[in-house]
Amino acid sequence: MNLFSRVKGLSFFLLAVSMAGCVTPSSGGYGSEAQSAITREESSARIHTELAAQYYDRGQLGVALEEISAALQTKPDYAPAYNVRGLVNMALHEDQQADEDFQRSLRLDSANSEAHNNYGWFLCERGKESDSIKHFMAALKNPLYATPGRAYLSAGLCSMKAGNTKDAEEFLKKALIAQPNMLEAQLGLANLYFTKADYVGAKSYFMTFKQKNSSPLTAENLWLAVRIEDKLGNRVAENSYATQLRNNFPDAHETKLMLDRQ
Repeated sequence: MNLFSRVKGLSFFLLAVSMAGCVTPSSGGYGSEAQSAITREESSARIHTELAAQYYDRGQLGVALEEISAALQTKPDYAPAYNVRGLVNMALHEDQQADEDFQRSLRLDSANSEAHNNYGWFLCERGKESDSIKHFMAALKNPLYATPGRAYLSAGLCSMKAGNTKDAEEFLKKALIAQPNMLEAQLGLANLYFTKADYVGAKSYFMTFKQKNSSPLTAENLWLAVRIEDKLGNRVAENSYATQLRNNFPDAHETKLMLDRQ
């Protein structure tokens, strides 16, 4: 398993769909009725898209697609619906449709940072890292983007995947400046520093990740810890992590790698 996959072992938050606000109707006459109809369409599309996002997050992809269809029947030009459908099609490995959905979402709303971030992540996972960085940077250009740490994290992980360690380190550190408790960035830097043979730095970031992480360590996490402690010559800590890896994940790929090394 490569470095990029190990970092992805931690739950990664792509969605956080930004929904457009409702239009406030004007008062009086035909204009008011027309404006109210627009508001109802917008509200219905938003509700169906929010439901689709929730079903996507639960892995109920078929139901998510049904909700997106309902949203687009109400409002065919609703950009967030295409953004969520892009994520669903990405999960289904319907790559052409996912690409078209993300692009359509951005044509309808080119300033949507979440859509840029999601499309960038899609491109990164499909081996188009250089193209993905452009979208993460576009997401960051929006001064109203509430979670810039996401785009920095995405750019850091994709730069790491491309072997660009200098940019990866810069982006991941910016992610932590924007969101100091971002576990994915801590883990990303631990992996990155390990590849740079800075084992003290790798352990520092890993320990911060471990202390702030409320979930049990995964096989990927434990395998990284084993290798860090091995390089530092800390046999007690290395054996502790190795025991946890063998006992908790006897059939994991990382366990096999560890046993083959012995």
